[in-house]
Amino acid sequence: MAETLIKNTTGTLPGESELTLIVEQVLDEARRQGASDAEAAVSVGTGLSVQVRQGEVDTVEHQRDRSLAVAVYFGLRQGTASSADFSPASIRATVEAACAIARHTSEDPAQGLADPDRLARDIPELDMYHPWALDADRAITLALEAERVALGADPRITNSDGAGVSSNSGIRVYGNSRGFIGGVRSTRHGINCMVIASDDQGMQRDYWYTVNRVPGELEPAEDVGRKAAANVLRRLGSRRLGTRKVPVVFQASMARGLLGQFVGAVRGGSLYRKASFLLDQLGQPVFADWVTLTERPHLSRALGSAPFDHEGVATRQRDLVAGGVLQGYVLDSYSARKLGMETTGNAGGVHNLLLHPGDKDLDGLLAEMGTGLLVTEMMGQGVNMVTGDYSRGAAGFWVEGGEIAYPVQEITVAGNMKTMLRNMRAAGNDVDIRGAIHSGSILVDEMTVAGE
Repeated sequence: MAETLIKNTTGTLPGESELTLIVEQVLDEARRQGASDAEAAVSVGTGLSVQVRQGEVDTVEHQRDRSLAVAVYFGLRQGTASSADFSPASIRATVEAACAIARHTSEDPAQGLADPDRLARDIPELDMYHPWALDADRAITLALEAERVALGADPRITNSDGAGVSSNSGIRVYGNSRGFIGGVRSTRHGINCMVIASDDQGMQRDYWYTVNRVPGELEPAEDVGRKAAANVLRRLGSRRLGTRKVPVVFQASMARGLLGQFVGAVRGGSLYRKASFLLDQLGQPVFADWVTLTERPHLSRALGSAPFDHEGVATRQRDLVAGGVLQGYVLDSYSARKLGMETTGNAGGVHNLLLHPGDKDLDGLLAEMGTGLLVTEMMGQGVNMVTGDYSRGAAGFWVEGGEIAYPVQEITVAGNMKTMLRNMRAAGNDVDIRGAIHSGSILVDEMTVAGE
């Protein structure tokens, strides 16, 4: 069976039963070598990606990735090892390496498999596997079309940073010695384009991309090029701003990052290390009172969906925040035990975390803001997760009277995350679903903007 996998270079994936057999072999070998518990994850992925620039093919890559990850437990001691070889000899050696590590590590009361009563028993079908019959020639044609449309949109668009098309399919099977084995097939496809425009005030760069599990639901390549062109053209003539305190709208794609910082602050690792600005805030108001954040892991075809997490724990819908009040944390089994709590099924991250939208689109939010800053790009990290201090490079548009007045660049947006979350005034209905966090644009009442 392992030899079948090795020789399969057609781009098709092995069956779930084949990978299940490998997981079972790993678990049997771990028991044979004396482990009290064990878990294993086997994954295989195939992909095609192409990149073009200035009408020429830059790269064509075919990927085929394989991995085996093993964790064994001797009581409260854990050892891990990994391999890309699924042969019986390699499985024995990989388990042996993990066992050798476990025998020489210290006991940790938080170590161990997920509690049996939390493991998924009924695994929903989430319709995440939609392979694309895409060859390199067709991928190149699509990428060239996106770039051609972008470059031809306006004579001020003078250069390209390239356009690309990608298609990836994968299967992952996880199992442990508590009797759980489950597999998930998934696909992810995308088209992107980035171009450069110039005028007498300088050059600007901008992009657009589309991503989906279903190839037929991607935006057409020409639309990707058209949007990339529109985005870069509106940035020409960018200015800097003097220091001021103003309301700020984070465009939906940037708002997802802002919520990602919040998720990092309520993640188990940050909490038990006491490296979070939201320590001991469970049950307390941390957002404005209109904010509700709901995790929806079973959305059909969504990019963040998962029937179970990376430990086999059943995922479920829940409100992470309701009425501005923090309802729970983002925990795997280890961090939950460190905190004296139970896992929330988030080993591997959040699953389709949705900020419930308001009734206004982006233009409506700008009208509500009146005068302030629209942020469309952010640079650097600039967030202190312990104190919540926030300072990041940004670019976007100055807004006056609810209308975009002119583009701005080389500015810094600063504040404190605690205050920013509490000062969120509204969320737009322009929800960006291109990731595991779904959010519309967000209006924050006041932040410090610095430039000149």
